[in-house]
Amino acid sequence: MFEVETDAHGGTTVSVDGFPQSYVHPDDPELLVFGYVQHLAAVLDALPAGRLAVTHVGGAAMTLPRYVQHTRPGSPQVVFEPDAALTDRVRRDLPLPRGHRIRVRPQPGRSGVTALKDRSADVVVVDAYADSQVPADLTSLEWFGEVARVLQPEGLVLMNAADEPDRRHVARVHAGLAAHLPHTLAVAEVDIWKRRRFGNLVLVGSRQPLPLATITRQVAKAPFPSRVLNGTELTRALGSAVPFTDHDARPSPPPPVPAGQWRLR
Repeated sequence: MFEVETDAHGGTTVSVDGFPQSYVHPDDPELLVFGYVQHLAAVLDALPAGRLAVTHVGGAAMTLPRYVQHTRPGSPQVVFEPDAALTDRVRRDLPLPRGHRIRVRPQPGRSGVTALKDRSADVVVVDAYADSQVPADLTSLEWFGEVARVLQPEGLVLMNAADEPDRRHVARVHAGLAAHLPHTLAVAEVDIWKRRRFGNLVLVGSRQPLPLATITRQVAKAPFPSRVLNGTELTRALGSAVPFTDHDARPSPPPPVPAGQWRLR
């Protein structure tokens, strides 16, 4: 079940199963209120100027596709959002910008990506939840093999992962990602790196070295203190782990607080 609620400032929050999934201000596509969305945008902003072919796994109100259209006009984008009723509501209440090249397909992310052509995307963004958890089939070694297949040789995958302070789940997700796209980094708010709370970490992977310095500068602009870890720092932060496979994958841990305690930023 989803809810669409507009605030006094003209922004709209889309909640699914009681948890906020997207925030959109139709007149200001650069207003990104969730910390992890700011991190996703920071990585995209670190890439060379110009259009990007972006595949989004998970859509909701399509905050990030709108941002990409605003900052890189004319970028061809595909969004896999299985909830067709939600998409219809968003299209009615929050129309996409004029001149966009955003195609929304009512498919689950795994089957949608599997059907894509080789090397068809510059970036794949994985930001999908079901019952407030990242679906198990988007965490496995085989899944990241499919993502790597559809990426251009210098392409990137960006994944919004969520975990408890021990980070054991995200460590296994990262291991699967790194097996196919060995140049990796992760972005999170400082208190998450300090293991103070459950939270979101953005994982980034590529076949090629990442623009670490540029990403770090972009992340430093975030309103809440955040850090970028890679290499040995990231290994120490996550610890060693065995990748999930399709046989043992499981969804991310559920958020530990009642939905009503989640705060917009």
